[in-house]
Amino acid sequence: MSLKAISSKDAASLDKDLMDADIGGWSLDQLMELAGLSVSQAVYRVHPPSAGKNVLVVCGPGNNGGDGLVAARHLAQYGYTPSIYYPKEGKNPLYQVFIRVLRSKQRRKKKDKLTNQRLKTQLHNLSVPFITDLPPAIRTSDFLIDAIFGFSFGGPLRDPFPTIISQIETASIPVLSVDAPSSWDVESGPPESGPGSKFMPDALISLTAPKPCVRFYRGRHFLGGRFLTDAVARKYGLDVPAYPGVDQVVEMPVEADGGRL
Repeated sequence: MSLKAISSKDAASLDKDLMDADIGGWSLDQLMELAGLSVSQAVYRVHPPSAGKNVLVVCGPGNNGGDGLVAARHLAQYGYTPSIYYPKEGKNPLYQVFIRVLRSKQRRKKKDKLTNQRLKTQLHNLSVPFITDLPPAIRTSDFLIDAIFGFSFGGPLRDPFPTIISQIETASIPVLSVDAPSSWDVESGPPESGPGSKFMPDALISLTAPKPCVRFYRGRHFLGGRFLTDAVARKYGLDVPAYPGVDQVVEMPVEADGGRL
């Protein structure tokens, strides 16, 4: 089965439809939960715990970074040892909830008065460190999740991200990118020069639908986001593959063919 790629503009419109109470009915935290779950399952497929449990999640300030935070929680529950590098924290209060809960066991002496009891219940037994120095963290990790930028990235890279992208690009460990390899233009693919021009992650998970830049990608490609309604899929002309069993991801080819993947 081939898949239709969706533009950045349509992806943003689709997200709004999904969160419209009269169309999709989803909330942002629900979609982020399902996206992060999909990311964690893709990681499990390409890098099971037996291949090395130390997973470094590099998060950006937007929704892509939020997906990474959720994925880290699921990976901890799968038996991995995740750590998070979050150089520019998002302003959305929802991200702060994720951050404070993930750090809950790092702050045992100060009770956390979060109102989001659901996340607190899920994560109170987890101890996920937030690191501040990326190069040594890469050296001691077995796998890296690039959750920096998603479909809304339009460039250019701003500090501190050029250095971060270069460090990920030259890392000797496997990398999985979320929705699009960070630094890539969502429409035209990798930059011609500079940070990211040679970045080719080992795996990529497209969320909801592939983005046009996927035609430049060579590696293992997954589709995640088992939440599209038939009406929304028809509106955007999207293909909804058959997800096996209870899986939240399905592996798909990336060979371009007439605007399809």
